[in-house]
Amino acid sequence: MDIITLWTLLIAAPFVGSFLGVVVTRLPAGRSVVWGRSACDRCGHTLSPASLVPILSYLWSKGHCRYCAAPIGAFHPAIELAAVLPPLCMAFLMPLDALTLCAGAGLGWVLLALAWIDLRHMILPDALTLPLIIAGILMGWARDGHFPIDRLAAAAVAYAGLVLVETLYRRIRGRDGIGRGDAKLLAAGGAWAGPAAVPHMLLIAALAGLLAMAALRLAGRRVDGTTPMPFGPCLALGIWAAWLFTLSDL
Repeated sequence: MDIITLWTLLIAAPFVGSFLGVVVTRLPAGRSVVWGRSACDRCGHTLSPASLVPILSYLWSKGHCRYCAAPIGAFHPAIELAAVLPPLCMAFLMPLDALTLCAGAGLGWVLLALAWIDLRHMILPDALTLPLIIAGILMGWARDGHFPIDRLAAAAVAYAGLVLVETLYRRIRGRDGIGRGDAKLLAAGGAWAGPAAVPHMLLIAALAGLLAMAALRLAGRRVDGTTPMPFGPCLALGIWAAWLFTLSDL
């Protein structure tokens, strides 16, 4: 059953990625991610079911709208392919039970959406971060067989810690640094992976941020202390890595 669940998640991943594309596009704009059919951004023509098949529809149309021939950006096939990564990563840690596989895939997909939204809009919506905290506590409850006080405490301490850093940075530098959405995302990481994993999440996130800044400088971009940088993708990477590490101990 574990292998069947894994293969089901791998097959479903591009379709989930297609929905994540809708979430990334609509949620920051305040639009419903459930109601309203997908349409071409250029001509507004409602897309047929054949035009919504992940990856294959993009290849079949050669990256252009079937109705107005406008070019389609690589965003949609990219996020559909990226959605395969969470279940694929867990495949290397098999055997895992079905609950852990499904929960881990869900965590990875939400982190993917949050990272992409932060890259595009510099926000981490409460509509994704807050349910992720609750889901992490419930997952810990299901796995441990008792209410996970340690995970609840980890979420609270992680949130309070980043809020303290945010407050101190604003007072010292006179401008905003880390956002409140980052604190909520780290709280979700604490809820999912427990208190011992929180420092590792921050370490991985900090290293990822430094590498991103170095890459931008090598690419010729001017980066300094005032350059706005989304920290959400770095935190998402740290949380995902910490979660995988907890699975390796199962």
